[in-house]
Amino acid sequence: MQVILLERVAKLGQMGEVVKVKEGFARNYLLPQGKAMRANAANIAAFEARKAELAHRNDESRAEAQKIAETLDGKSFVIIRSASDAGALYGSVTPRDVAEAAAAEGFAVERRQIVLTGPIKELGLHDVRVHLHPEVDAGLVVNVARSPEEAELQATGRSIQDLAAEEDAAAEFEIAELFDDIGSAGRDDDEGAPMRPAAGA
Repeated sequence: MQVILLERVAKLGQMGEVVKVKEGFARNYLLPQGKAMRANAANIAAFEARKAELAHRNDESRAEAQKIAETLDGKSFVIIRSASDAGALYGSVTPRDVAEAAAAEGFAVERRQIVLTGPIKELGLHDVRVHLHPEVDAGLVVNVARSPEEAELQATGRSIQDLAAEEDAAAEFEIAELFDDIGSAGRDDDEGAPMRPAAGA
């Protein structure tokens, strides 16, 4: 099916271009979202008549998206979740969760604008893209933790696993030192003890 694009669509084309797309993609996505219309003589004529208005509206929405992107880009949002000791989440963090975390801090972001490269299923810092406009994206960080304290620790670049490993290493070091002390104390005792005569001497 041939459609005329009413806005820039990634990997497809710029506003005003007539492109060929699969029937299902047009019917299920482009047409209902108002991103394109069927490319027939009447629609092309209608587009040409509205081209200046559409371009102006696109410029306004892009400028608005850029303002939001400037305030949102690089921000970090904390999401508290239950997880195993190994850091695996019981469930996953969804675009809705990210949008709600951003909204809680005063950012108007819709769930459909959140782009995850894959499901977030473990604790830690995760980079997330926000698609604010066909020509404007912002990047943010989602800090998934079991508690606000853990989130603070992760924000410094360390994890609970790092902390646990450090505590284990410190405990092992203390145990090793304790055994060294006991061993040297035993050697001291041996040196101070009188020599026993051999049996039968």
